[in-house]
Amino acid sequence: MSEKEHPRLILHNFLSPAECKELELIHKSSSTIGYRPNVFSTTLSHLIATNSPHLIIPFVSIRERLKEKIEETFGCEYELFIEFTGLISWCKGASIGWHSDDNRSYLKQRDFAAVCYLNSYEKDFIGGLFRFQSGEPVTVAPSAGDVIMYTADDRNIHSVDEVTDGERLTLALWFSRDSSHDEDSKLLSRLSQCTSHEVCLPLPASTNMYWFCPHQDGSNQNIGFDVCVARLHLLGFDVHSLQGEDHSTDASEQLMGPLQLAKGGKLLTRKFANILHALQVVQFYHWKASELVTSNVENDTLEEVKAMSHSQLETINALKSVFLLDENLVATTFGYSCSGEDRKDSLDLTGIALAVTSWEEYSCKLLKELLSSLPQWKTYQTIHKVESD
Repeated sequence: MSEKEHPRLILHNFLSPAECKELELIHKSSSTIGYRPNVFSTTLSHLIATNSPHLIIPFVSIRERLKEKIEETFGCEYELFIEFTGLISWCKGASIGWHSDDNRSYLKQRDFAAVCYLNSYEKDFIGGLFRFQSGEPVTVAPSAGDVIMYTADDRNIHSVDEVTDGERLTLALWFSRDSSHDEDSKLLSRLSQCTSHEVCLPLPASTNMYWFCPHQDGSNQNIGFDVCVARLHLLGFDVHSLQGEDHSTDASEQLMGPLQLAKGGKLLTRKFANILHALQVVQFYHWKASELVTSNVENDTLEEVKAMSHSQLETINALKSVFLLDENLVATTFGYSCSGEDRKDSLDLTGIALAVTSWEEYSCKLLKELLSSLPQWKTYQTIHKVESD
């Protein structure tokens, strides 16, 4: 830790590469418009609200390790409560000036903060350096897995440089000594409704939560894009809404119901429940593509990929005209690390068909762990790692 005047700690490789990639999957398949321009966020409460409560499981042990390390480092064992846990990405144009984390009225309860980096400076993003106003280190140029821990007061006034390219991914946690701001108790009241052992199909939030507009006040709705459609587009996939064929359906509802994925004039006949369901499967495929066995593809899987008809192509283009107004804006917002042609070309519709089963297995495994842990969590009113028998 640095001098007492500036209590902070920088740890390298605190998170494993696998943990970073799993949290990246969750964020890129669930994020909404964030709290400041060009920022996107995924909170634990949002995951529960969009019927993806099982996706909080990968956070559990990480939160415990961070809390224990904060308490050990700053000498406050058993005193802290986790106030907030969220995945936050900063895209081109995002920045924040000098501030301390307790200088805003709604953050007065915060005592400590931890920022974990899920990707690397100059490899995945440019700009976005974390700077302290005084004390050492002054500047943090992070690599995936690194964490910064510091007291959330005017001893650690800091800023974040403007991101000039790519997407800077972080996991942020805030800690408080005030039990009334304990995040766990609020989350558990929402989790108490989780009883189903079936695969959780996600349910999108309202469309406006996914609409990115480069103007902070959202005054020009003729510029922008839907974040879910944009992330699919970056990986080379288009969306064919089955509701889009019904011209009486409002455009804003076309992503909320059954849809299919398309690429290169081909259509995957398999139906997804909604845009979030399709996005979770595609992002899972992107994460696990190298592990999925494609050499033993069954004939019925191959037969799911068909040539698109003219009317289907028209439906896809009509959807893009509504939800993907500016493809160049998508590329500049998320940056070079997301839009490379090599990534687009490496993912295909046959692989998506294979990934559905693996995604369901992954989701079921997390859901089983969630449901088995829930009784203990409710008893102790904390979300913690529960060892299986």
